Amino acid sequence: MAYENIDAELINELLGDGRASLRSLAEEIDVSVTTISNHLQELEEENVITGYTPTVDYDKLGYDITAVLQLKAEGGSLPDLAARLGAHDQMISVYEVTGNYDIIAIGKFHDTDHMNMLIKELLGDAEIAESATSVVLNAAAENEQFELATDDSPD
Repeated sequence: MAYENIDAELINELLGDGRASLRSLAEEIDVSVTTISNHLQELEEENVITGYTPTVDYDKLGYDITAVLQLKAEGGSLPDLAARLGAHDQMISVYEVTGNYDIIAIGKFHDTDHMNMLIKELLGDAEIAESATSVVLNAAAENEQFELATDDSPD
């Protein structure tokens, strides 16, 4: 194992099992537990790894409506509007984007009534000039992360 690949290999192992022990990570990567601990601490301090969270199946918890909201912001209100959207519990992703809209937000809802309540609340916001909402019919891929390339793998 090349030393420069340790961070990528460590991240890849954690993507597979975020609860892996330092010992098992060291065995998989073929380095010492101390080396793994030091690299992991550095990745956390540099905010490359920002947390360890479970992957939640929202459908099984009753949030079986996923909506994609596209919003145009009025004037200079974009950062504030994006922050307020991100503060909504049911918004799982909020992006400031280029193109026809300024913000794309992805939300999870219990039902269409729950979704409709939030949309009506948003439409009452004077900082939103225009909106479009799409309901997701099928999630072909969701919450996906990708492994990092190493010297031993293709880019």
